[in-house]
Amino acid sequence: MDSQTYINKVHKWGRIWAVITSTCILAYPFILAIVFGAWPKASTTLYALGSVAITFWTVGFIEVLTYTPMLGVGGTYLGFVTGNLSSLKVPCALDSMDKAGVKADSEEGEVISTISIATSSIVTMAVIAIGVAFLSLIYDFLQSEALAPAFDNVLPALFGALGVVYLSRYFKIAILPICVMLVLFIFVPYLNSGMVGIMIPVSMIITLVYSRILYKKNKI
Repeated sequence: MDSQTYINKVHKWGRIWAVITSTCILAYPFILAIVFGAWPKASTTLYALGSVAITFWTVGFIEVLTYTPMLGVGGTYLGFVTGNLSSLKVPCALDSMDKAGVKADSEEGEVISTISIATSSIVTMAVIAIGVAFLSLIYDFLQSEALAPAFDNVLPALFGALGVVYLSRYFKIAILPICVMLVLFIFVPYLNSGMVGIMIPVSMIITLVYSRILYKKNKI
């Protein structure tokens, strides 16, 4: 099978499963409402949707533009269907491709990204299943104050460990975006609450422009 045939099949099955999973997710609240006869008021639903839709739809759109070049075609479909991209799928795919010495836009990167995300999804489901089965035994332990700092820093730890590799490799390119983002998040505190996802493309634009300038000056 040539690469173009493979990509076409990935698009075909990716769209099919995206429609199936989206239908199942959207159908669940309607099934609950029918079974239990608990239909929320339209005004209440629209008010609740309006308060979160702007943020989540914007972040969702930005994530597609941001993560697709990183994950490749198969990885993108699989990652967005299974979810939890920022915390698990993206770090897993990037780390796997980095260790294999391939890029996402290559045939090898396409395969490795898809396999790594699939493996991450399987492991995640297995861990969740085990956690649910023994939740009553470990619930008090997970809610303990001793573990609270660890859970609060899971995402920074993941991207911090991943970032060290790329920052050390492309230090000249990384220094300006890092400084700009640090200044913004330190002196504009509200960005830390709900604007992190929106700031990702901002940092990408800064990085691209700065990289172009360095390239023109033969610095990189």
